[in-house]
Amino acid sequence: MLGPVILAASRSDKMRRLVSAAPVTKQVVDRFIPGETVDAVVPIVQEAVASGLELTMDVVGEDITTPEQAAAARDAYLELIDRLKVLGHGTKAEMSVKLSMFGQALEGGHELALANVRPVVEAAAAIGTTVTLDAEDHTTLDSMFAIHEELRKDFPQTGCVIQSYLFRTEDDARRLAAAGSRVRLVKGAYKEPASVAYQDKADIDKAYVRVLRILMEGDGYPMVGSHDPRLVAIAQELAHRAGRKLDDYEFQMLFGIRSDEHHRLAAEGHRMRVYTAYGTDWYGYFMRRLAEKPANLLFFFRSMLTKG
Repeated sequence: MLGPVILAASRSDKMRRLVSAAPVTKQVVDRFIPGETVDAVVPIVQEAVASGLELTMDVVGEDITTPEQAAAARDAYLELIDRLKVLGHGTKAEMSVKLSMFGQALEGGHELALANVRPVVEAAAAIGTTVTLDAEDHTTLDSMFAIHEELRKDFPQTGCVIQSYLFRTEDDARRLAAAGSRVRLVKGAYKEPASVAYQDKADIDKAYVRVLRILMEGDGYPMVGSHDPRLVAIAQELAHRAGRKLDDYEFQMLFGIRSDEHHRLAAEGHRMRVYTAYGTDWYGYFMRRLAEKPANLLFFFRSMLTKG
């Protein structure tokens, strides 16, 4: 299986240097990450909103090592929110944040991450939108859920992400599927040990359906994070069985992957939100996209052979 190998490489400084230096890399990265600055992604936001799509915006760069970098990450999100306010698109674009980028892994990281993310959540609420806390590897989740619970005391619309490949996720889903909650379900994109996570794709997919049923039958707002046509169809059926209207849940897919499906679902009246990442520290995000699907990796290698 190449996926675990690629995920291991996402943490390798040597691989980071090799991939970054490859002449074709920028061309391929641009498929998943449309720019490095707010100015670069503004046209993407405007085009998406004009075509009936919504967005969740991610400033990439979770591998920070100092409190100063964590503060800079906070400020990057505040700059994004200011720009969305000026554009008048605040209600169409939410933020996705990784708490590691806000200092979670540093000394005193739980308190530091909470202190850094709170101003972002406050600023997002002020322009009519919200923040979703992305899930990272399993060792960070208790801290993430605790911060999520704390933020929801003042900003109940704050969302979080759960990952179907983890054994714990069904219990997490039952706890989170309450009135007012916003929960994005994804399969998971980190290298996890067999002691905490399913390793087989079929088992991960089955778990995804079980967790999705819990969310659809609960009182919260499910956000279906998948490009898998079969899972998209199952989500629609589960929503129908649960008596949910089209605005009682939403689909979320990554920028650059199955764009035709984004527009198809939106045309059918679904809320369709595109996960759009930007920034200069793109390597970890890019490698996880390659690991998630063999077609992405084949696209990269084919580009290297034809353009390198």
